[in-house]
Order: sequence, then structure tokens, then C-alpha cells
Amino acid sequence: MIVIASNSQYSRKTDGKAISGPDEGCSALNGTVIAFDGLMEMEKQVGKPILSNMRSESVESTFYYHPTRLEVERGPGVRDYLRARRGHLLAKRLMDLCISLFVIFMIYPWLFPLLALLIKINSRGPVFFRQKRVGYLGETFTCYKFRTMYVNDAADTRQASNNDPRVTRTGWFLRNTCLDELPQFLNVLLGHMSVVGPRPHMLKDSQEFSAAVANYTFRNLVRPGITGISQVRGYRGPVSSFHSIFRRYQWDAYYVRNASIFLDCKIMAETGMLMFRSLINKSKPVPADRPVYEHGGSIRVTKKIA
Repeated sequence: MIVIASNSQYSRKTDGKAISGPDEGCSALNGTVIAFDGLMEMEKQVGKPILSNMRSESVESTFYYHPTRLEVERGPGVRDYLRARRGHLLAKRLMDLCISLFVIFMIYPWLFPLLALLIKINSRGPVFFRQKRVGYLGETFTCYKFRTMYVNDAADTRQASNNDPRVTRTGWFLRNTCLDELPQFLNVLLGHMSVVGPRPHMLKDSQEFSAAVANYTFRNLVRPGITGISQVRGYRGPVSSFHSIFRRYQWDAYYVRNASIFLDCKIMAETGMLMFRSLINKSKPVPADRPVYEHGGSIRVTKKIA
């Protein structure tokens, strides 16, 4: 059992028992309390305090899992949040439409056939991979990607891992350069996703992460993105530990509370830089999870990625 004690008092139920944490900005791992001083480092990076508490101070929402979607109990806090962000959400949607239309009409016509040919030459199967993901306000949608694996029965239940034998040679190139996400501009055009936002999880991962971190579905108050602040900070690819889940949630929650067109532009610029680096230096693909380790009773991040 893993419990996080955040910046404010909270409680949740685990295995039928109520678990609560004090206002000490620390985490309890298997009963051992560990200071989470990584939060201070994150605050220095973004230049303002990060609301890392497990429950939102301004927005309270409840999500219930359903076989095909997440049912959301939209309380006054959720409605107030969406009403207050109406202008930003409209501007963001207009920006998403402009970017997605540009990519679809200017990049798809010449890049899609090339990548599709590489995928078909390398392995049998469809060019595209479709998967149900959890999106805006917990609604599920069909997410499109270029297929990077050999056709297998575990694609919807098991994440890709390092040196995963299911991934094709072309698939590794697409994953390392993030080009496998290119078809998701169709999702952006359809309104399922945004260019920038928390990455959408497959249903199995969303359920597991929500069970591990209280109020994890707070990140669903915005449309999921092709790229996001967690990804440019190094948290992408398969989840390797509980701390990886927790830190992704922290960055995603920070984005929900501080979303702006300026922040979106900065994230897109950093994403472009990471992709460019991966193209010119194939031995150093877009960084995956930053290693987190215990040192002197605290959890630290080894370095800043972007």
C-alpha cells in the first residue's frame, strides 16, 4: 500500500480503511515517511507554487467508472471552473482547429504515405492502431496512432516496455520521434483532444492510476493532448513506478490550474525541440521517465529535462 500525504489534509479509502495524511508535504511509502522535497525543485522550475495536494482546493468532482465511460458527478466547483475558463477554452479550441487543419492539409498528404509504406514494409497488419482512451470529463473516445507493434492480443492491456519484442523496427523510430502520435490531429479536429493537455490513458491504466492516487481524474477537466507538460518534463512512455504516476499527476494538475495560450505555446515549442534533437541524434531519443531515486530519506529528480 502506498499513501501520499500532500500539502493539505486529505483522506481516502484503501482496502476498506480510511487513510489520511498531515499537512507536511511528504509521502509515506510502505509505512515509511519520506520527505518529498522534489516539489520545491518543481516550484523553482515553473517560478510559482505548485498545488500538489491530492484534492483540488477549488474544484471538487467525483468520477465513477462505467464499462464504456466515466460517469462524472459535476458539482458546483466543476461548473464554476468551466465557466471561469470559458474565454480560454474558446481561444484554445480555435487554436487547436487552426493547427490541426494546417497539419492535415500541409503535412499529412506527403508524410502519411511515406510512414504508411514503412509500416507496411516492416510488418503485416493495419497502418493505424485504434484504442479506447479516457478523455475530457471522463468520456471515452477512439484514439488514433500509427501502429508501432506487431499485431498482438495484449495491445490494450499491456504497456510497451524497453526492448519490447512486440515493437517493430519502424515502430521504435516512430516512438522515439513521437511521429506515431501524428494521426491524433484527427482527434483534435473532431474535438476529442487538444494539441496540448494531459496525455489520455487507456482504460486499464486510468483505472489503476486513479486507484493509486486520490483525485487523479482531476486531470480530466481539460481535453487530453498530443503533448503536455508532463511529457516535456520527461514523463512519457511506460510508467515505471508509483513515483512516476504521482509526478505525472502533479504536472498535469499544475497544467489544469494554470492553463493558458502562452503555456501551450511554450509546451509546443519544447516538444518541437525534443523531436528535433531525436531526429538529428538517433542515439538519444525523446527522453522517457526521468529517474527518481531515494537519497538521504528524500526523493529527488536527477536533472531537469526541458
